[in-house]
Amino acid sequence: MSIHENLLGGPAPTHLPDDPEPRELLAAGTPPAEVAAKYPTSSLAWAQLADEAYEGGRVIESYAYARTGYHRGLDSLRRAGWKGHGPVPFEHEPNRGFLRALHALARAAGAIGETEEHERCSTFLRDSSPTAADILS
Repeated sequence: MSIHENLLGGPAPTHLPDDPEPRELLAAGTPPAEVAAKYPTSSLAWAQLADEAYEGGRVIESYAYARTGYHRGLDSLRRAGWKGHGPVPFEHEPNRGFLRALHALARAAGAIGETEEHERCSTFLRDSSPTAADILS
């Protein structure tokens, strides 16, 4: 038996490949808009833009940034072998940008009254990573 065998029969966790440059730039204080412009596929940069906009009371901007990060993350997940469901562990740092964008999209959708999208994204987050749902909420 392989040490990584999934005994529950569900899909294996998806681990996105590491892309350290955007994360390092953001950690060094580079504005997220600059990072998103340089690395437009970085869900982390879009999630940070969404968070800043939301904290600034710009909910529609937050929604748009979060949706961009979410879709960029879905593209990355699919390239990594994800089949539309299964764990996306928060413990794997490269997954955090997607999970943060998903959380930000749920939050912004709720704030603008998009109840169905808020519920769908909240459920998707919890199903993908209970840890992320607990930490980000």
